[in-house]
Amino acid sequence: MLVYLIIFIVFFLVIGVGYTIAQTKRVTAPLRSEVKHVDWSKNAVIYEVNIRQFSKEGTFKSFENDLPRLKKLGIDILWIMPVTPIGIKNRKKPLGSYYSVKDYKGINSDFGTMDDFKHMVNSIHNSGMKVIIDWVPNHTSWDNDLVNTHPEYYMKDSIGKFVSAFDWTDVIRLDYKNPELRNYMINTMKWWITETDIDGFRCDVAHMVPNDFWDQLRPEIDAVKQVFMLAEADIPAQHMKGFDMSYDWKFFHIMNDIAKGKKNANAIIKHFNWVDSVYPGNSYLMEFTTNHDENTWNGTEYERLGQGAQTFAVLAATLQGMPLIYNGQESGFNRRLKFFEKDSIDWENYSLTSFYQTLISLKKRNKALWNGEEGGKIQRISTNRDSSVFAFVREKNTQKVFVICNVSDKPKEIKFDSSLISGNYLDIFTNEKKLINPKLKLILKPWQYFVFEKAD
Repeated sequence: MLVYLIIFIVFFLVIGVGYTIAQTKRVTAPLRSEVKHVDWSKNAVIYEVNIRQFSKEGTFKSFENDLPRLKKLGIDILWIMPVTPIGIKNRKKPLGSYYSVKDYKGINSDFGTMDDFKHMVNSIHNSGMKVIIDWVPNHTSWDNDLVNTHPEYYMKDSIGKFVSAFDWTDVIRLDYKNPELRNYMINTMKWWITETDIDGFRCDVAHMVPNDFWDQLRPEIDAVKQVFMLAEADIPAQHMKGFDMSYDWKFFHIMNDIAKGKKNANAIIKHFNWVDSVYPGNSYLMEFTTNHDENTWNGTEYERLGQGAQTFAVLAATLQGMPLIYNGQESGFNRRLKFFEKDSIDWENYSLTSFYQTLISLKKRNKALWNGEEGGKIQRISTNRDSSVFAFVREKNTQKVFVICNVSDKPKEIKFDSSLISGNYLDIFTNEKKLINPKLKLILKPWQYFVFEKAD
């Protein structure tokens, strides 16, 4: 009996160890994404547009006036926040939330007409940029026509009442267990592509919609036009078939924590090593220091990141991922925008345009910084074990970028000892040529950064 017991225990230990090894193997060697990225996304930079707050007029027509400026800035993809009509029933404050959709095929009359929208899309394309629209698949307003025509499309509680999510009392959730809802949503998204010629979608709270819906959707809309899909989520599995890119929320929060002194530079490389271990190969992650939600609810980048705001913007633009610029950042805009009311951006003198232009130009011309597998991996460079400085090299073929960032509010004296950094470089912000040897020594001011591009 004892022998059988020992055999039984050993059997389950072996099975358990084998399962652990298998799990580890799956985590450390993720599959390659099946998503075929559009070619124009390989070195693209994305820009978020809040039409309501972008100008005093808050219209598509007025936004068109800025297209030449945004093209000159180096923007490739314009992400337009929801353009659909906003529900009246249970609306929050005067103008309501963009994400309370009353009509999936309509246009918010505050912004203009459908013809105005189509004209804007055409102008964006003529400017050499692409456009994706914010899509809200998880919920609708209480007075969306579907409430009456297809109440079976909605989730209901145990007593048959519609269900809201969190404190979003102005919306009710859709039920993706219903195959007819899925068909409706897919056909409506296809309609926007054929009717307006948009180039893709940013999908709101994509993690609240079943992943198999995204897998079902992608081939159907790509059959109409190859598109770019951005998920407001950070779920690796959604990159296998559904999405080109998702939010790098974890790194965003790491930056906030570093700025507050809760973490140091070691957290950066630990994070990106983790990304490489769990995300399917050739996934894109969106890197950002702010967006519409963070600006309104959690504070501007200057509130959260303080004097390190530009330092973290450098990291967001040079680490693995596609950088996002939220409208107003190129002007150093430092105020929380109201979400449910009219509250226009103060553009002033576009003080940070040159800063962002320089970073974007580098990303476009230097393959080391391109997105996904088109770019180079992060190679951290040791700095006397100083955990307040993050230095790294990214290289692809013959192109290389060397970045140094003091992510602390203290001056730092650092020494390098790496053959990876040696060579002739150009400081992209000063245009000064610099011969860097393997044993480089530097004294960095608080939050100081350098970005060097390998020279021919």
